[in-house]
Amino acid sequence: MDNNSLGKRIKNAWNAFFNNKQTTNEYSYINSSYSRPDRVIMSRGNDRSIVTSIINKISLDVSAIDIRHCKMDNNDRFEEIIDSSLNECFSVEANLDQTGRAMFQDAVMSMLNGGVVALVPVDTTKDPNETSSYDILTIRTGQIITWYPDKVKIRVYNEKIGKKQDIIMMKKDVSIIENPLYAVMNEPNSTLQRLTKKLALLDMVDERNSSGKLDLIIQLPYITKSELRKKQANDRRLEIERQLTGSKYGIAYIDGTEKITQLNRPVENNLMKQIEYLTSMLYSQLGISQAVLEGTADEKEMNNYYTRTIEPIISAIVDEMNRKFLTKTARSQHQKILYFRDPFKLVPASQIAEMADKFTRNEILSSNEVRQIVGRKPSKDPRADELVNSNISQSKDRFQQTKSNNEISDGTVEFNPNYKKEEE
Repeated sequence: MDNNSLGKRIKNAWNAFFNNKQTTNEYSYINSSYSRPDRVIMSRGNDRSIVTSIINKISLDVSAIDIRHCKMDNNDRFEEIIDSSLNECFSVEANLDQTGRAMFQDAVMSMLNGGVVALVPVDTTKDPNETSSYDILTIRTGQIITWYPDKVKIRVYNEKIGKKQDIIMMKKDVSIIENPLYAVMNEPNSTLQRLTKKLALLDMVDERNSSGKLDLIIQLPYITKSELRKKQANDRRLEIERQLTGSKYGIAYIDGTEKITQLNRPVENNLMKQIEYLTSMLYSQLGISQAVLEGTADEKEMNNYYTRTIEPIISAIVDEMNRKFLTKTARSQHQKILYFRDPFKLVPASQIAEMADKFTRNEILSSNEVRQIVGRKPSKDPRADELVNSNISQSKDRFQQTKSNNEISDGTVEFNPNYKKEEE
């Protein structure tokens, strides 16, 4: 890139905080913090229950799926990955504080916790308000505060000042992703919200039982209906409290005619049964199981989990980014944002060899592609990049084509004595 084009790019660069005239928070100092202020803060109740573990598990699995800016062929099939700044945000660095994977994990956690999340293009090469043809340089996750007909107010972390800031942006410039599982997780009367309330009640009961109170009733040998007797009973109670607090081992004495009844015994209720029922119902509605969270699920359970839970979320993210981050011109040029899930991650090592044989024998994967899956560097043999069934003899035409592909720059032919030529 020459100096003129670089200078023009810097001159036309746009920042959502500096160039946005509708920013609602002005700043005059740099904010510092002992913890990362851009981290996701779970809503009240979710941070103290099993909901956090479920949300964290789903966000980890979604962020493990690769999202790339791709070029498609005329039949809408994947052709290649485009080396663009948008793809750089997805694969390498989304912003100053996050990698692409960390940004998507942040987005999914915020979406599952709040019901909706915004992916905000903070730095772009041109002003989105003036043109739709611009490159996205950095992306951040934002919380939508207020909805307008064609705009939204978003709370986004501003890395320049070290704190979150409210900005107003057009809906067409921001990817607004709603939780596909909103009815199950975020509705006020949904299963997850009911479970959160029940867990909060259980915490209150536990705190009350472990608060250190004795909950005693002292039966005195006289009637306490008169004011004088009430005063004597209260003095007796204070005396026992003084003995217990002043004693090294918490021991007190009472009169032989007095009787003490302790009330803080556990009272049976159906709260725990309700929590277990709501938990199992939530697992079934989310398509997740305890085995998935523990990492002991079999292949069938994992496929069900990926189909019912992960796929709707990752599809919602990719579809919205295709709609907002790519213009109609880019889509007409066969550009598309795709996600790629590695199916071999769930395959045990004992089945890799059998699957590799089937894929290469049916000419679906080349030998070098299989070597990449098992973590081996590619072979320099030219045949390792070809879709060839090595278990059968190849035709003469294929042999001649292989010979021509092996020609080196001086015009000679590199001969491979191990190559099987079909007998004429």
